Amino acid sequence: MSRQTQPMVLSTREREILELLAEGLSNQQIANQLFIARSTVKNHIAAIFRKTGTKSRIEVVVKFYKGQLG
Repeated sequence: MSRQTQPMVLSTREREILELLAEGLSNQQIANQLFIARSTVKNHIAAIFRKTGTKSRIEVVVKFYKGQLG
């Protein structure tokens, strides 16, 4: 099975950030809540987009609510 066909699994921190995205929090609010830098939040969001094949916050949250994320 090639890397492209394997399901991408989100890390625990990526899942936490995704849940906060789904609540509508901004990057700064997520950073404050998790006690991490805003740039770290941005890096995690970029990884979430890459792993889920999405390009926007709305798109990834819709997939999240539809249960389409592993």
